[in-house]
Amino acid sequence: MKKSFVLFGSFALICSASAQTKDSIPQKVQAIVADKFPAARVLNLSYEYNSGYKYSANAKGAASTQGRVESFHQAGGSLNVNFLNRRNWALGTSLGYQYTTLNLQESDLSAQPLKMRSKDFHYHYESLNFSYFSKLFGKMAIYSASIMTDGSEKGIERVRGMLTGTLVLKASKDVQVTIGLLGFVDPGAIVPVIPTFTYKQQYADGWMVDVLLPKGAFVRKTMLRNGRLSLGTDLNTTIFYLYDFLGSDKVYTLNQMEINSGLTYEHNLGRSFIATVKSGMKTIPRSRVFEKSERQNNYVWEASADPSFYVNVGLSFNPFAKKRR
Repeated sequence: MKKSFVLFGSFALICSASAQTKDSIPQKVQAIVADKFPAARVLNLSYEYNSGYKYSANAKGAASTQGRVESFHQAGGSLNVNFLNRRNWALGTSLGYQYTTLNLQESDLSAQPLKMRSKDFHYHYESLNFSYFSKLFGKMAIYSASIMTDGSEKGIERVRGMLTGTLVLKASKDVQVTIGLLGFVDPGAIVPVIPTFTYKQQYADGWMVDVLLPKGAFVRKTMLRNGRLSLGTDLNTTIFYLYDFLGSDKVYTLNQMEINSGLTYEHNLGRSFIATVKSGMKTIPRSRVFEKSERQNNYVWEASADPSFYVNVGLSFNPFAKKRR
């Protein structure tokens, strides 16, 4: 939905690939995805409301300004499917759309700021994903490559690439551990390579520790037979494109890093549907605007915001859940 799949690589997409065919990959990888609440889900729909917050912004060559976002709403969906599955490889696609609307007060997102105004943004992304499964040092290794595009209602704005390598150190019924590297073929990336680490352990009475770095970390507890409550922190990113920014005819990208901390409740509704409610505090340590062909470090506008309250509701559909069970 919010390009968070870029942050934790294609590991969740690989899990989705392995879940679709019972005998397509080794049993150790199947153990990772054999979950009533899988990390990768085929169809996802969500809506998020964020309460108002103040922010402080700086445009290069200009004085610092203060503003307030009175309200922030987002809605969208994503689709993750694999159309070719073989014993040692899988080929699939990911599609996503996000609509963002916000009310701004004293904003400097244009050459002539207004006292109060509304802004709407459309953002979409697409990717073609290839995953290959083999052995390395006697352990299951998963390699993947993705070609990604994204843009707005005006069309496609950027084409990027992503490469990952994941080594499954352990994959039993109760414990799963992986390490890996995530590489970006993207001029806008702050760092070209990021290490990844996942750790999941089941405990008695339905307790679980679930760590997926750099994406997030949670303590989870199953309840009400088909429910699960989680406490933790999740890293997300909001991206959209700006036109006529500060009176320029160039196309700019707004990249906003978000840290969501709080509670998540998921409920398996049966028939492969899962409902989700998230709530807590959203922290925005950095929002940057930069020309779409430049690195994020070469930004022309930067802002930081006060923490705010958010609520997110979602519905996902996973038609291959029965096969996993």
